[in-house]
Amino acid sequence: MREIAYSEIADAVCGLCIEANTILPADLRCAIEGARAAEASPVGRAILGDLVENYTFAAEKGLPICQDTGMAVVFAQLGQEVHITGGLLEDAVNEGVARGYAVGRLRCSVVGDPLRRENTGDNTPAVLHLRLAAGDKLRLTVAPKGFGSENMTALKMLNPSAGREDILDFIVDAVSRAGSNPCPPVVVGVGLGGTSEQAALLAKTALLRPVGGRSGDPFYAALEAEALERINALGIGPQGLGGSTTALSVCILPAPTHIAGLPCCVNLGCHVTRHASALL
Repeated sequence: MREIAYSEIADAVCGLCIEANTILPADLRCAIEGARAAEASPVGRAILGDLVENYTFAAEKGLPICQDTGMAVVFAQLGQEVHITGGLLEDAVNEGVARGYAVGRLRCSVVGDPLRRENTGDNTPAVLHLRLAAGDKLRLTVAPKGFGSENMTALKMLNPSAGREDILDFIVDAVSRAGSNPCPPVVVGVGLGGTSEQAALLAKTALLRPVGGRSGDPFYAALEAEALERINALGIGPQGLGGSTTALSVCILPAPTHIAGLPCCVNLGCHVTRHASALL
């Protein structure tokens, strides 16, 4: 049994909050730069150039890439041979988020009650997704989620007889309805199957896959490619001002489901689809 201290977890989460909000993942930076080179619209190219300038400046100065520094979504994969000492995992995560948002001078956007709307003042509590795994390590991923994109989430309980075209139509329609709201170019996460809440979690998890990657299943890889082509044919373009780059990537994560249902959830990430990871 390996011990990991509460303080080590809190320190890691603190650093990841700052890193995720100030340094865009390399795969997303490359995708935006590639899109700029390929963008058909002069206005779209100029906007993509502004995005490159923005994330470059943020990294150099240690400033947030976007003013909406998001609600802290934390994915924790905990090895079964790990014993956390000095406190609870959830408390350590929330302490790390609170410190990270204070030290990094990041905007605190969380309200403690959905109707009373009083700001908690430190961006806690975080949304924590915990999974047990083999081994004696703890992998933490902090994925701040802004709500311009989160508000565009779409969930549909499709008829189990729905086929490939129905899924494609729903994904493309979700992006079309979102329009400029999620600050395109977007990253499209799709959860397919399971139950309603599992589909939503799969869609959020899908945003963590490297941008431009493809499913290891050729069937879903082809579905992702066609969805991306159809989305970019919408003409929404960078920041919704027209162009050939509406989305940078589509990731579909399927799961077993019930014979009587077919849940599908689409979760959009903006051009600042942020996340940072650490292995303890």
